[in-house]
Amino acid sequence: MEDLRLIIAANLSELRKKNGMTQLELAEQLNYSDKAVSKWERGESLPDITVIKTIADLFGVTVDYLITKEHTEPEPSPAPQKKRVSFRTATAITGMSILLVCLISAFVFFVLCYALPDISPLYRCLPFIYMIPVASIVWLVFNSIWFNRRRNYLIISLLMWSTLLAIFLTVLPVLNLWLIFILGIPGEAIILMWSGMKFKRKPKKTEEESENK
Repeated sequence: MEDLRLIIAANLSELRKKNGMTQLELAEQLNYSDKAVSKWERGESLPDITVIKTIADLFGVTVDYLITKEHTEPEPSPAPQKKRVSFRTATAITGMSILLVCLISAFVFFVLCYALPDISPLYRCLPFIYMIPVASIVWLVFNSIWFNRRRNYLIISLLMWSTLLAIFLTVLPVLNLWLIFILGIPGEAIILMWSGMKFKRKPKKTEEESENK
């Protein structure tokens, strides 16, 4: 069993590197932790047969290729991989997009101050109030593409409450519509229930679970 672990470890590491994947990227493909993949490649634990089959399909080889030291079949060509944006680049793009929203809000504030000097201070500051829900939408889009989607529910909650606040402050000079915040209570309950339903799925397996296989 120890020899089989080392054979699979060597083959897995070789295939992963040939395909330009990190251990974290491979772990995400398999719904395991990167620590589990690291232990497989060190020969400290062995993936179960279903995972071995998934790995073989992912890299375009047979199961026999993964579990044998001497390969008689042709050398596999690197499997086509989607171009991945690095975490640093994704963070930078998201941050710059949100800062762009802040810049636009500051510009609108500047225009209001000089074009409409008699406008009330409340309306003058509205661009910064609306900046929050707009920035939340931008954050939500990029988080859905590149980051942890579980964070989406926090962002949606921020979007909802900031939108209610913006509406409240917009109509405040003519109508004290504070009851609008009551809408946020069932809205928040729906978000919490939705997040609970959405993520009652098979969780990512840790390295401890993989060792027990």
